Amino acid sequence: MKRSLLLCLVLSPLFSAGCWHRSKQPKESTAVATEVEEAFRQRWVEKRAGELVARGVAADLARQQAIDEFRARYSYTRAADK
Repeated sequence: MKRSLLLCLVLSPLFSAGCWHRSKQPKESTAVATEVEEAFRQRWVEKRAGELVARGVAADLARQQAIDEFRARYSYTRAADK
């Protein structure tokens, strides 16, 4: 009995130390995700509006159409709500 107790005491630090307690993944910051989505939206809208202007659409109408297309295509993002 004493021998098994001693063995447990000796082996317990092996199972309780190290990276096992630190296996939690860091939580994603919603602020970072929102910033990335917003930057993507801005780049996408500018690119699409440029394409539409190159086809002869007026600049203000092209921008509005690009925003509408972004909302339809990427409706699952928070950036599409803006």
